[in-house]
Amino acid sequence: MTTLVRTQKIYEEFIDFIAQGTSPESVTKFQFSEATKEQIEDLVERAKIADLSPAEKNELEQFLVVEHLIRLAKAKAHQYLKSVSQ
Repeated sequence: MTTLVRTQKIYEEFIDFIAQGTSPESVTKFQFSEATKEQIEDLVERAKIADLSPAEKNELEQFLVVEHLIRLAKAKAHQYLKSVSQ
């Protein structure tokens, strides 16, 4: 599988989650699939010991962008849940 296809799958996984309808609770619990987690762990480990190809670097950077968005969404969801429970 090419890095472009793998990058698209990362976006698709997150977009599918959103498209299915979300709640603050589901946002706080969102996790990528095991396959995606393994893929990213592999890239991170390889980046520590050797240079990644430009395509692999781009793949890792794209994942980090998506991960950042997810962290922001989770933080907002936690804030919302806290505000409605008071």
